[in-house]
Amino acid sequence: MKKNIRPNIPANLLWEFDYANYNFIKSYKIVIERVLERGNLESWREIVRYYSKEQILEAIEWSDRLSERDKDFSRLFVCSDMVNVK
Repeated sequence: MKKNIRPNIPANLLWEFDYANYNFIKSYKIVIERVLERGNLESWREIVRYYSKEQILEAIEWSDRLSERDKDFSRLFVCSDMVNVK
């Protein structure tokens, strides 16, 4: 995880927060949840690059916004080769 650089994800995914001052380290679960819920493939790849696999899986379990179907897909996809950063 890069501690000094924010992930390159669209600010509109966190529309209700102050994006410029958002704490991407402390509030990682919200960031991950939003990307899994509304992000595109590039955003998914970015969270895999920025956060650890453990943090992503933890955020999936924590989320009450993602359906069980979405959680299952997210777990499978995050662990697959399709999202690996090249």
